[in-house]
Amino acid sequence: MACSDLIGGTPLYELARTGSGSRLLLKLEQFNPTGSCKVRMAREMILAAERDGRLKPGGHIVEPTSGNTGQGIALVAIERGYKFTAIVDHHAARDKLRAMQAMGVNLVFAESRGDGPSTIARRRLAEEIVAKTGAFWPDQHTNPNNNKGYAGLAAELLGDLGTDLDYLVGTVGTGGTMCGTVKELRHLGSLVTSIGVEPLGSIIFGGPPGKYWQTGAGAPGGFTVGPNVDHTLIDEGLTVSDIDAFAAARVVARRTGILVGGTSGAAIHVALKRLALVEPNSTMVVLVCDAGEKYLDSVYDDEWLRERHLLDELAHQRLHRLFDAYRDSIHLASRPSCNLAAGG
Repeated sequence: MACSDLIGGTPLYELARTGSGSRLLLKLEQFNPTGSCKVRMAREMILAAERDGRLKPGGHIVEPTSGNTGQGIALVAIERGYKFTAIVDHHAARDKLRAMQAMGVNLVFAESRGDGPSTIARRRLAEEIVAKTGAFWPDQHTNPNNNKGYAGLAAELLGDLGTDLDYLVGTVGTGGTMCGTVKELRHLGSLVTSIGVEPLGSIIFGGPPGKYWQTGAGAPGGFTVGPNVDHTLIDEGLTVSDIDAFAAARVVARRTGILVGGTSGAAIHVALKRLALVEPNSTMVVLVCDAGEKYLDSVYDDEWLRERHLLDELAHQRLHRLFDAYRDSIHLASRPSCNLAAGG
């Protein structure tokens, strides 16, 4: 068995439930090999390139990445005998960079201003390497097999739930995870409402560019958003600040023991607020893209947050109160009504 044979079959975890019967579930993609959903699309992009002849035996792959896609490609490259060069920057989580190095990846660093991902510079470096070496560049932002890699995720959701889901919430970067999953869900007959989430300061949904520290989602100012972001598949696009995203991740860790990544925290923040507003007996699922253990020196490090003015105790308290309110709503719903208790 190859390690990539373990991709998929990740669990659903109920994070919250309301007295009206609605529930919020997390699709825990950190249980994939490499600890991320991105290994799903990495495998699909590489296998598709083999099928159409763009990638030859013993070939060289190059890809700009913030880390999770890089780890996914690294796994497939190991199994199938390819050399892999990842174009990275110092905005990426250090543990992702260390993991790629441990897997034998050649890291090439793009110049980073330190205030956000150097997406444009990374792509420029990839173009130069491809021109010099003839390496294969999957280009996750434009490669349709990125989105196709999530067909299995959609089928898992419907199969595990045994029914349709009403809302799907996920962060948007290349667009592959969210748009690919929604497209397949609707192909399978789902009537799901999709809510895409990006960092405040990202330009995907048309907001003004700005600085943000969430990695693996969003697009910085000046970047041309690729076609894998299909706005027709996103019913609502929302932005979440770093403070709220990281607070949500940290509160989930304190209340459940599950560590999720910072961008997953952004999606969870949106879902927790929306859960109170949805129709009774709704099922809402958040795509948790990766594991929080990759961010112990950032999202879960108080000093790192303080240095960047991102540690806000009030944001944490608001989320704790929201969890408590949902718990209390269940208790209230289970009591006989006051009218009945009084005999009408």
